[in-house]
Amino acid sequence: MHGPEPRGHWTGSLKSGAFQHLIPDERFEVCAPFRDYDGDGHAIGESWQFLAYSFLPHDDGLSLFVSLDGQSEWHIRLQWRPEAQGPIIDNLGLYLRPAG
Repeated sequence: MHGPEPRGHWTGSLKSGAFQHLIPDERFEVCAPFRDYDGDGHAIGESWQFLAYSFLPHDDGLSLFVSLDGQSEWHIRLQWRPEAQGPIIDNLGLYLRPAG
């Protein structure tokens, strides 16, 4: 997970909507632990506001952009391949749920 950066650092040029069940500006929490592409762990109870996403097909790179504090943004990198985070992305609802 990379960041924090000022709001708009990554998302300023993105025009993305929802990704699966992740809706922009909604808050989500981790309900099953996982590791992202960089090896950073995301533990049960971790919570953040979903901002945007991007997908780079040449390396199956999925980027989730989130805010922990409503001020800054963070970049969570995932790779949509079976040997990487593909199973997590394919079952994202088992790992992230609406906070509340």
